[in-house]
Amino acid sequence: MSQASSTGRTVPATVVIVNFNAGEHLRRCLECLADQTVLPERIVVVDNASIDGSLAACRRLVAERPTLADRTTIDETGANLGFAAASNRGIAAATGEFVALLNPDAFAAPGWLAAMVAAAARHPRTTAFGSRQMLAGREGVLDGIGDRWHVSGLAWRQGHGRPLGQADLEPREIFSPCAAAALYRRAALLEAGGFDDDYFCFGEDVDLGFRLRLAGGHARYVPEAVVEHVAGASSDGQVSTYLGHRNLVWTLVKNTPGWLLGPALLGHFLQSMVTGMILGCRGRGRAFARAKWDALAGLGRCWRKRRVVQSGRRISPWRILMAMDLGPCRRGR
Repeated sequence: MSQASSTGRTVPATVVIVNFNAGEHLRRCLECLADQTVLPERIVVVDNASIDGSLAACRRLVAERPTLADRTTIDETGANLGFAAASNRGIAAATGEFVALLNPDAFAAPGWLAAMVAAAARHPRTTAFGSRQMLAGREGVLDGIGDRWHVSGLAWRQGHGRPLGQADLEPREIFSPCAAAALYRRAALLEAGGFDDDYFCFGEDVDLGFRLRLAGGHARYVPEAVVEHVAGASSDGQVSTYLGHRNLVWTLVKNTPGWLLGPALLGHFLQSMVTGMILGCRGRGRAFARAKWDALAGLGRCWRKRRVVQSGRRISPWRILMAMDLGPCRRGR
């Protein structure tokens, strides 16, 4: 019998899992949730019209495990809505003080949820919490310890692909958590409007973290909350290039406050020239160019969103600047 099932303790959290053809990963993800030292009061699996049998396997497992059967809801969307919109469906169905996002290819250690909720109790002003994500199948190698945002409009996962170091075992402020394994205060999440459906996927978690920060919230890395993540298990290189770089433009324009926007746009133009050349050499130049073209085509809608976001801003541009990366971009940090 697992520790969780022997204690029977629950916490006021809903775990939302968005599935799209995750295969056997989804079953393992749910098994890890069933074995948590504390259990969420609810689990919502939102399925984006998977055709690989993963949803059927999910149903069988839920029926087999009492710790899952009495708390799991399965929402079939009938179409691939993307991660952002599907997550919002899960958030709308959530109950409790907290909402946790967990990718189906992220396998939580038994104390993951307990560590997240304990950190939230210690830091009441913090609205978002990130996990210590380790690369599945690569012992001692990080997938990331949170997302960083450069003033020029470039985002990356801190520590991705490097060996775990002593400094990675220390809690700290981060710009935003990676939504592959993150915890949010539900009230702050709802006030921020959740994820932006227009993003579909890639970068929607950085955009949300940016908006939570503009609203006066903080984000924190919780090294005790460990997951193994099969990074890139459901992504295509051309698609991720297109969506990722399109969404970066929208995140920059929508969220960068006040007088920071002009210099940030200039910086984005310069770094985009360099990035475009690099991606062109990797065979992704056309996807990158289309991303920037479509980002510009969507600026009218983005600017209308900016007005809403900036009208609710509760911190100064200086404070948001201090949370950004300002120097040369070193993605491995």
